[in-house]
Amino acid sequence: MIKAIQKFFMEERDEEINEFQASIVLYFIFEKIGPYIYNRAIEDAYLFMTGRIEDLYALQKRDR
Repeated sequence: MIKAIQKFFMEERDEEINEFQASIVLYFIFEKIGPYIYNRAIEDAYLFMTGRIEDLYALQKRDR
């Protein structure tokens, strides 16, 4: 990711940044979008597990 950030700055901003500067940018990005990604992953896991639980209930045998 560090190399990708450095490449982005060079190509888009015509600005060379070192690895330390790129790591600061990466940390900033993680800090800002990390909670969103985490919460989205929790929501996705919840939806997945809810579907599996419904599958389990579908396997129940009905009383005759």
